[in-house]
Amino acid sequence: MSGGVHRFPVRVYYEDTDFSGVVYHAGYLRFLERGRTEMLRDLGVDQASLFGAEPPLGFAVARLEIDFRRPARMDDLLEVETRVADVGGASLTMAQRITRGGDPLVDATVRVAAVSRGRAVRLPGDLARLLRG
Repeated sequence: MSGGVHRFPVRVYYEDTDFSGVVYHAGYLRFLERGRTEMLRDLGVDQASLFGAEPPLGFAVARLEIDFRRPARMDDLLEVETRVADVGGASLTMAQRITRGGDPLVDATVRVAAVSRGRAVRLPGDLARLLRG
């Protein structure tokens, strides 16, 4: 992570595209999810351990805004940029961008809620401090 921005490379595979070889819109959601997960992993957050703890803690997407700027195509090498934009009591907002060779393809703002047993819960203090940087 450099300057508060986590970068994660993603290759576009055939399975990510529609019949024309262009990434299907829902494919970008998977790329964004991988970027968020890898950012947390690089910060030392083990989501499997959080979910296996008592009480269990997970994250659920509560809001997603996405702007599609340019298409990605089969075999492109993309980069998912992720940064923490805001940490609330029970939620986390991340600003994300998918680029190809530095050119922006997708911009997204994603708010995830901390959940336990199907209900929103406060982020544990140590996790919130870590995410605030």
